[in-house]
This record gives sequence, C-alpha cells and structure tokens, in this order.
Amino acid sequence: MNIIKFLTSKVFVKQILLAVVAIGVLSFMALKWLKISTNHGDFETVPNLTGKSINMAELELKDNNLVMQIQDSSNFNPDYPKFSVIDQDPKPGSKVKENRKIYLTLNPSGYRNILVPNLEDKTFRLAKSTLEALEFRIGTLTYVDNIGKDIVIGLKYQGEPINPGDKLPKTSVIDIVLGNGNRP
Repeated sequence: MNIIKFLTSKVFVKQILLAVVAIGVLSFMALKWLKISTNHGDFETVPNLTGKSINMAELELKDNNLVMQIQDSSNFNPDYPKFSVIDQDPKPGSKVKENRKIYLTLNPSGYRNILVPNLEDKTFRLAKSTLEALEFRIGTLTYVDNIGKDIVIGLKYQGEPINPGDKLPKTSVIDIVLGNGNRP
C-alpha cells in the first residue's frame, strides 16, 4: 500500500508535471534550433544545365547558390557539343538546399579509342558480330582470291591496313577484305 500512497501523493504528481513541462520546453527549443540551423523551408531550384558549357553551368549554379561537381563520362553523345553537360543529378526543377552539390556528366571531346581485335582467318559472320559488339561499323567488303570463302584476310580503316591491337575511335567504319573461295 505504500506504493499506491506514493503514486497518488502530491510530491509524485508535481515531479511528473515538472518532467512533462521540461520535456515540452526542451523539445520546443530543439525544434526551433533545428529550423534555424537547417534553413527549414528555404530551397533552391535546380536549373536545367543540359547542353550548356562548363562555364555557363558554373555561373548558373553560383547564381542559385549551388555547387558544381563534375563526373567523368566516357559516353560521347554527338547530339551535344564537346565538354557540354549531358546529364545532371538532381534533375532540373528539383528543390534542394543551398550549397548542395549538383553532379554533372560532361560530353567528352570524342569517342574513346577501342582496340581492334584479331579477326584474321575468322569467318565474316564472326568478324561482323565482333566488330558490331565493339560498336564499330562495317564499311565496304572487298573480295580477293583466297581459298577460304568469306574468311577475313585483313581489315582497313580509311584505306589503310590496320593490325590487331591498333586503337580506333568507337563507331569507326572498318572495311573488310574477304576471301572469295577461288584459288590464287
């Protein structure tokens, strides 16, 4: 019965009320402090930077109190000028806090170079699928006297022979020299 008397006593009720008031005041103060320190409700709108040069993008981000962070890109897009923005994160129109980093993906100066595989003595069908998988384009097919019909004899780029291991820009047009099945 002592516990029941204690729980219903004036001292215990005062202490509980004091604790509730103290928690309420501390919570109110913490919320006000958070609102001031985080600029709650203050946002910047992310501008559309797609297609703009690095300098223009940087100026526009500074005007909006945002920070530019460049991400490397190896995907050349011929629809955009060299070194222009081809993608951004967060997307245009997003609401972000002041001094937020905006990650920009830039268009490189051109297609990256890819190693030419060794396709000599391979079938045309295999050579074609291999070159297309590497994103090369097939140019003219030239047939020369060779006992192997549709066997790759050599590769050419802009009229010059190329060797396995040479590097060419992605989407280059490669001409293929094939055997016609006749004895030389």
